[in-house]
Amino acid sequence: MKKTTLVIISLSLAVATSCSDKFLDVQPKAALAVTTLQNKAGVNALLIGAYSLLDGWATPEGAYRSYQVGADNWVYGSVASDDAYKGTIAGDQPPISLIEQGNIQSDNIYFRGKWRGMYDGIARSNDALQAVAVAKDMTDAEKQQVIAEARFLRGHYHFELKKMYNMVPYIDEKTYNPNDLESTKLPNNTDIWPNIVADIKAAYDALPTKQTQVGRPTKWAAAAELAKAYLFQKKYAEAKTLLEAIVASGQYKLVDKYHDNFKAVTNNNAESIFEIQYSVNDGASGGENGNIGSTLNYPYGGGGVTTCCGFFQPSQNLVNAFKTDATGLPMLDTFNASDVTNDQGIESTAPFTPYAGTVDPRLDWTVGRRGIPFLDWGVHPGKAYVRDQSYGGPYSPKKHVMYKSDVGTNTFAGNPRLNANNYRIIRYSHVLLWLAEIEVEIGDLEKARAYVNQIRKRAANPDGFVKNTDGTPSANYLIKEYSATWTDKDLARKAVQFEQRLEFAMEGHRRFDLVRWGIADQVLNAYYPVEAKKRSYLNGVSFVKGKHEYFPIPIQEIFNSKKGGTATLTQNPGY
Repeated sequence: MKKTTLVIISLSLAVATSCSDKFLDVQPKAALAVTTLQNKAGVNALLIGAYSLLDGWATPEGAYRSYQVGADNWVYGSVASDDAYKGTIAGDQPPISLIEQGNIQSDNIYFRGKWRGMYDGIARSNDALQAVAVAKDMTDAEKQQVIAEARFLRGHYHFELKKMYNMVPYIDEKTYNPNDLESTKLPNNTDIWPNIVADIKAAYDALPTKQTQVGRPTKWAAAAELAKAYLFQKKYAEAKTLLEAIVASGQYKLVDKYHDNFKAVTNNNAESIFEIQYSVNDGASGGENGNIGSTLNYPYGGGGVTTCCGFFQPSQNLVNAFKTDATGLPMLDTFNASDVTNDQGIESTAPFTPYAGTVDPRLDWTVGRRGIPFLDWGVHPGKAYVRDQSYGGPYSPKKHVMYKSDVGTNTFAGNPRLNANNYRIIRYSHVLLWLAEIEVEIGDLEKARAYVNQIRKRAANPDGFVKNTDGTPSANYLIKEYSATWTDKDLARKAVQFEQRLEFAMEGHRRFDLVRWGIADQVLNAYYPVEAKKRSYLNGVSFVKGKHEYFPIPIQEIFNSKKGGTATLTQNPGY
């Protein structure tokens, strides 16, 4: 399903009073009457409008910037973790620097952007639900599908808010009144997990197992989203039932090559369970249906890839995590004792020998590093791709970047950074590793090992290695399955959590995973002092337990929530 840009200037229309002067009752220009949308065509347009916020792009853009709201959460999930730096230069996008450096304040425009974007998505979902309820030209079956999709979207947007801010208002179509600006000024004093679960469960019960249009959620997408919500609540048994049903459906599998999850030409493949759809050259102005949330995150000024903007650079800690021992297994406790060789401070024209030690092959589909082919753009030249190595380090992001072979077809003609490489928000690999996590907590450690080994077996496929032009592996790749029986629960848990980091690195999940596992303070407070030796701006940064698990409620939203002079929203603890 290509995403359609839907611009509705206003659905909040003035209601005519009892004035007898009919000529004064004039429909506002450039506005759509609610009744105009209370039919099949209008309902579907409203629903597409709700989908269109999945990528975080609002019209007009001035409402918030796409990279504050993008689906991949690169700022909040990756830069605010041990996976990535803001990158680029110190003075570009300072609000991200503040987040990276633990200077987390409620007036940061990024937090307000994310808040507004998600509640806009909720409002659009509620618009569709209100309209479908009174549409006269739709069958019951058609209505049920719209309701299921809209509730899935509403549940998803609330889920995003919940994991960002924790205590947030839940707003449904019964609460939301487009003619009453006060209707959504609700207190945030109630846990909304039950509401999120109810929305996604309703979608799971009603959605088909397959959709005729890609991009629309299926029953199994709802099952995975619901299982994820249960995992965040540590409701392992409930999540396990859903995840095992996805496996039993036989509808999904791991694709043979890991990197086929990060290419436009392999969008919506057999591993994808729910995918944020991007499209280009589809008539939308400015290529805004491309993956605009990542528009800053491309190599800076080299090799023809792009000239902007050098953000979102992988951390040295992340690169080190991909080292393997002599048996091909991760170095769970010692990976950061020494660094993978990098070209920090070495000119691109000067000699450089890449790291000769063994690494997990997923490293070079995740991180651009000198001496290794950068997709099909040629060998990564190092410093020539980086805006300021002394600030952002030597590495480049990779998973969202377009291929050279995409240019002109899967890229927007005016800006190739706007491309059609979808964001796979839930993959079958998530399902397997979530099942491994559950087995560690309430089940069988050997089943957990088997699930992890499925992931590692795919990664070990030599056909999926990054290759030199002569067909040889580009680095010393060594990855093996866990062969020894798992008997230690703590060690098994560590192995599963580590595998999730490797598999989903730079995909915006890391900080949220650390928080839900209850180890964010331990991991990040070990990360900061070591990484500060390379990135001096991290000196003195710490994760405060009991505060930094969630971001602050945007201060402007607290001001805006006032009813009768009193704010209905309450700030999170510690802010």
